[in-house]
Amino acid sequence: MPLDRVKKFLSPFPDLKIILFDQSTHTSELAAQALGVTPAQIAKTLVFVADAEPLLVVTCGDKKINTKKLSKAVGAKKVRFADAEMVMNSTGFPPGGVSPIGMVSDIPLYLDQSLWDYEVVYAAAGTANSALPVSPDRLCEITGAQVIDVCC
Repeated sequence: MPLDRVKKFLSPFPDLKIILFDQSTHTSELAAQALGVTPAQIAKTLVFVADAEPLLVVTCGDKKINTKKLSKAVGAKKVRFADAEMVMNSTGFPPGGVSPIGMVSDIPLYLDQSLWDYEVVYAAAGTANSALPVSPDRLCEITGAQVIDVCC
């Protein structure tokens, strides 16, 4: 189960706690409403396909990824959004609940520098009704992600 994988990943980090909601938080706007924060503080995790290989980019909920910048940053010729099947198969999470932790396979993970505009951001925790409050520094530390600048 996706939420269980995230909890297992977080078990060595007792300072990080998942929040569960009664309502859906599968979009940045819905998550922001449930948490009482701005959509920008929602750390959306997007799956892309770069030269036929999946990768994840986490950015602020109000940002858009510039695929040309992303292509250059990861050294790929072609980058496109992954379809729902690729998202599920490569991460083990459904679209709207993709977490940057607890994936079923080892996928390159990138954090957009826009996350550092906030002390705390809220990442999905594997379901469409969960959130993980975390500082961008801590998220980078526990995931080993690479920081890039790919937003418009």
